[in-house]
Amino acid sequence: MRVAAMAVLVALVLLATPLALGIQTSFFADERDELERVALTAAIHVPPSFAVGGRVKLPAHEPGIDVGVYDLSGRLRDGSGPRTADSITRPARGGVVARGRGDDQIVVAVPVSAEERVIGVVRASTGTPQVWQRIVLAWLVLSGTALVALVTAIVVARRQARTLTAPLEALSAKAGAVADGDLTARAEGSAIAEIDQVARTQNAVVEHLALRLDHQRHFTSNASHQLRTPLAGLQLGLEAAAAGPDAELRMAVTEALEQVRHLQRTVDEVLRLARATPRPGVPATARLAAEVVEGAERRWHGAFAAEGRRLDFGVERGSGGLRIPDRTAEQILDVLLDNALRHGHGTVEVTVREMGVAVAVDVSDEGSLTLDRRSVFERGATTSRAGSGIGLTLAREMAEAAGGRLTLARTAPTTFTLLLPVTEPPPPPE
Repeated sequence: MRVAAMAVLVALVLLATPLALGIQTSFFADERDELERVALTAAIHVPPSFAVGGRVKLPAHEPGIDVGVYDLSGRLRDGSGPRTADSITRPARGGVVARGRGDDQIVVAVPVSAEERVIGVVRASTGTPQVWQRIVLAWLVLSGTALVALVTAIVVARRQARTLTAPLEALSAKAGAVADGDLTARAEGSAIAEIDQVARTQNAVVEHLALRLDHQRHFTSNASHQLRTPLAGLQLGLEAAAAGPDAELRMAVTEALEQVRHLQRTVDEVLRLARATPRPGVPATARLAAEVVEGAERRWHGAFAAEGRRLDFGVERGSGGLRIPDRTAEQILDVLLDNALRHGHGTVEVTVREMGVAVAVDVSDEGSLTLDRRSVFERGATTSRAGSGIGLTLAREMAEAAGGRLTLARTAPTTFTLLLPVTEPPPPPE
């Protein structure tokens, strides 16, 4: 605001200074023109007999103006003025209009002609103090106008400053609230385009930050559940190797190594999901659907066999050769199979079907659910002593992040359907 007021003050000074000088020059010029008019009017009333001593009757004129008629010798013959012609009046005897200032007076002298010869001079004068009074009065009016303009500018600047600072202070307050941990704080609009753009950018940053922090919280709470399943399989495999005969040791160790490799992929995938902002898209890696379900069969066959339950896999014609996001499919299948093992009953069937541009994977068992299709995916809906109750929630989020969908197709028998987009095979090397 101080800067705006100073700028207005400088502008007023730069404008008023030449304007004041112009007023002074104009007032003196107007006064000289008025004196010349009075002198010319008086010259008209000077008769030709003035050259031989005739009398002159001067016309009336405005008060404050002295008018005198001088002969060629420079002697005042009629009117008022110096007794003898001064230095400004004398040049008029040569037939020219003379103007000048002297002794606090403005003087104009015009020649008087008769029969094409100069017979005298009319001198008109007025005091400069009178002109200066009018000039000072005009300057006072100018100064008052400038003062009013300055006050108006200050008032407008103060209002404009409040208009600008209020939304900036509100924006700063919201930023401070975000810095204090309130990620629900959002900047509001102010009807000022530039500030609104900053507010929208800040809100977008806060939204992104809140999304990332929420995603990190998901990672923290879901990591143990997601890593527990391959660790349990690894434990079962190693226990079987320790209890079985030597002939079965190699097979048990092979299965355990497969579990270790799957655990490594699980860790990589969970970390990738934790670091990336979830949005629909196709993951970088993909494999044949048949290979994905075969890997799930190898990982889970031992766990279901230990519980005395069957695990059947089926791939419909034409669907096994389609490529799907492998890491996402593996993680979701593990969650669904773990859920079927812990909460389902009887035989578990995994079926791969083609659905146009997508692949459907059905996981069903012989049990039934009392939960509806929406609440089954809520956190804690399937909590058990061995699980955290967040597997299905995470599985659905992973499916949506890959551009797919996970739904509860039927409640009796319990059937979950995973839809994943078909990915194009990588181009052959050139």
